[in-house]
Amino acid sequence: MQWRQLTQALMLLAGLALSDRAMADKPRLEFWTQSLAPKFDPYFKNLVDRYNAANPNVEVVWIDYPWNVIRPKFTAAIAAGRPPVLANMDVPWAYEYHLNGLIQPVDQLIDRNQYLAGAVQDVTFEGKTWAVPFYNGANVIAYNTALFKQAGLDPNKPPQTLDEQLRLAGIIKAKTGVAGFAPTLGPTKLEGLMSQEGLDVIRNGRAVFNSPAHVALVNKLATAYRSGALLKDGLFAQDNFQLSMAAYNSGRMAMLVTVPAALGRVRDDAPEIYKATAVAPVPLSPSKVAAGGWQFTYVVPKNVDPKLLPEIGKLARYLTNAENQLAFAKLAGTLPTNRQAAAHAYFHAAPPDAGAAEKGVIAAVQNLEYVRTIYLSGVKDAELLSTKLSSAVEQAVTGRKDTQQALDEAAAFWNKKLGAL
Repeated sequence: MQWRQLTQALMLLAGLALSDRAMADKPRLEFWTQSLAPKFDPYFKNLVDRYNAANPNVEVVWIDYPWNVIRPKFTAAIAAGRPPVLANMDVPWAYEYHLNGLIQPVDQLIDRNQYLAGAVQDVTFEGKTWAVPFYNGANVIAYNTALFKQAGLDPNKPPQTLDEQLRLAGIIKAKTGVAGFAPTLGPTKLEGLMSQEGLDVIRNGRAVFNSPAHVALVNKLATAYRSGALLKDGLFAQDNFQLSMAAYNSGRMAMLVTVPAALGRVRDDAPEIYKATAVAPVPLSPSKVAAGGWQFTYVVPKNVDPKLLPEIGKLARYLTNAENQLAFAKLAGTLPTNRQAAAHAYFHAAPPDAGAAEKGVIAAVQNLEYVRTIYLSGVKDAELLSTKLSSAVEQAVTGRKDTQQALDEAAAFWNKKLGAL
């Protein structure tokens, strides 16, 4: 009896040893996200558990880092030769890592047709795809229909262009005394407005934002500013969202340009304003670009084990497939980059009792093919340059300096920094 028990114990130990060895030999696939824990812990833990159960030959591990930590962690992990197999980065960061040779193309790992054309275009540099599209955003216009009616405007006819938005803002100010809206004119934002209006910021390595067309755009903003059509609270700050939200919620501004998820703040903080709020897609620019795009992706480090690339591609496709993107979008209030997920009825048919927040999602999706992440690419000292441009526009818009002179001076500063003079 003792001999039989000893034999069984030895067999159990041998089995455990083999199991431990199998676990040690099993590839560990770490993927990193940024600032998604703890809010989305259940979503990602479920995602990982389902994948590991269906793929016992690998061990997938999810790690989340704060947005201000993930970049140094990622660079250090690559330098140490122990990178994650996938890392969650926005498009400007992906572009920077591409320039520095720290990530590799993903064309052989994914089917580009699985994703929306604009999402793929965002991460296509020099003819190759350098990141896997994950989730995106798109702005909408939330507008106070009571103020529209008070100003004699048709609340069923929201603005279709920036020029029309400026015109309506002027009418609203003249008829109601309330500001129309607050464009984003601060550092790192102004270039996006110019680009969306079909105006280059840099061409052939030179700053070109002092052209007659740029001057005309800034002068339109100046006219609206001086009439009070633009909300002046933090207008030239790097981020005027909180002040704009407060103004809309208090009835001091008629149109709020924001992402759909932010309309929950209006619902919770200003229920009467929320009842009067209608939502429309943000106007498409002459260049057919919709504002508000800021895509997040997964990048693949340059020095992952090449033998793992098939498994990495499989995991990347799983994390960004239609089912999982749809589930994440519903939880996070984001928009999918997966074509099939974007076609789901959730994004196209509002329930009968839908409010502005739910209708905002449907309005945003109408522009999803046109959403692009706009940023200064391949430019050193981008924030310094952007601050200089914003300061020049502020001087022009507020009347402290002639528009042409202000833009000429800023362009000269840029070109000196860019080495174009």
